[in-house]
Amino acid sequence: MIDLRTLREDPDRLRASQRARGEDDSVVDTLLDLDERRRSALTSFESLRAEQKSMGKSVSKAQGEEKAALLQRAKELASQVKTAESEAEKLAVELDEVLQTVPNIVEEDAPAGGEDDYVVLETVGEPRVFDFEPKDHLELGEALDCIDMERGAKVSGSRFFFLKGVGARLQLGLLNMAMQQAIAAGFTPMVVPVLVKPETMQGTGFHVAHDKEIYRLPDDDLYLVGTSEVSLAGYHSQEILNADDLPLRYAGWSTCFRREAGSYGKDTRGIIRVHQFEKIEMFSYVRPEDAHEEHKRLLAWEKEMLAKIEVPYRIIDTAAGDLGMSAARKYDCEAWIPTQGRYRELTSTSNCTEFQARRLAVRYRDKDGKPQHLATLNGTLATTRWIVAILENHQQADGSVVVPEALRPYVGLDVLEPSKK
Repeated sequence: MIDLRTLREDPDRLRASQRARGEDDSVVDTLLDLDERRRSALTSFESLRAEQKSMGKSVSKAQGEEKAALLQRAKELASQVKTAESEAEKLAVELDEVLQTVPNIVEEDAPAGGEDDYVVLETVGEPRVFDFEPKDHLELGEALDCIDMERGAKVSGSRFFFLKGVGARLQLGLLNMAMQQAIAAGFTPMVVPVLVKPETMQGTGFHVAHDKEIYRLPDDDLYLVGTSEVSLAGYHSQEILNADDLPLRYAGWSTCFRREAGSYGKDTRGIIRVHQFEKIEMFSYVRPEDAHEEHKRLLAWEKEMLAKIEVPYRIIDTAAGDLGMSAARKYDCEAWIPTQGRYRELTSTSNCTEFQARRLAVRYRDKDGKPQHLATLNGTLATTRWIVAILENHQQADGSVVVPEALRPYVGLDVLEPSKK
């Protein structure tokens, strides 16, 4: 959540952030009012509590009418203390409830606007000019006998699929290559739980009560993650970390689940928008002052991985109105998809500043020994969707697909050949 001290000192910063996101900036006044009333109630409680403690000493020394009067006053104080404490607690709960709904403060340089107001920062590679009519990834996948949507739907419903044979090998090879790159860069590999408690999901910045993308198991009060970011953000919750250990970098391998609510009719063909997929996610815990540079590093590692699959791509600076709740800034890497004639997202990296760490109580001790909140960042290194870009960009006229050179040792094949069935 946002820092109340920052809010008090510079409320216009949050107002500007809310406007950039297209959100209501009147929430700033609501927060300031609740914060002032809470602090006033707390001051009143502490003053009355101090008087109550002092009164106890006086009563023990008094006698006669003086003692009776003091006892009466003590009785009144007890009631007032209880009322003041109740009021302070009530306002604290109200303040927290509003704070939980307020997204992170956007970086000043992030583009304002909505989904279509991104800024293209860099374009890498040129879209391939085919001397034949290219097939889309599903047609290629079915000819290679490596993607089976029909049986996925039979077994689990729409937007589920089987990766079979070279399809499974391609995904495993891709994810293993990503994990090996992460390890070489100093990340600790992690296989994470994909079911988390509501406080972990909420703490990461997802609204468990309102987010229609999240799968829930109500009988167990657990949630299926849509990214291992959630599990990794909760890994150090309620902990004070050793400053000498920072930065801490983890690479999480997980199956991810998304309901894709509201996407009916969009990307229904193939494996672009599905309910279940695999992903390698980078996650960093750093000092707040190091977060900006760490964000650049995560993007560089994503670019390094994209170079290995040899596809044209671009990097966009996501507009404020298209940022997730936790992100202060986000860069997307989008690969060229030939049969769609456009770029589609393959990776993203977000700087969440101290937002998640405040919600999850993840801190470190500064040089004076005082606990301070960390910054958290995340970035995708590979997902199932990458198979779409690989198949379409590396297809040949005969329906075969050339495996990118860097990926060949992990897949065990140089070329994926159409099935002879």
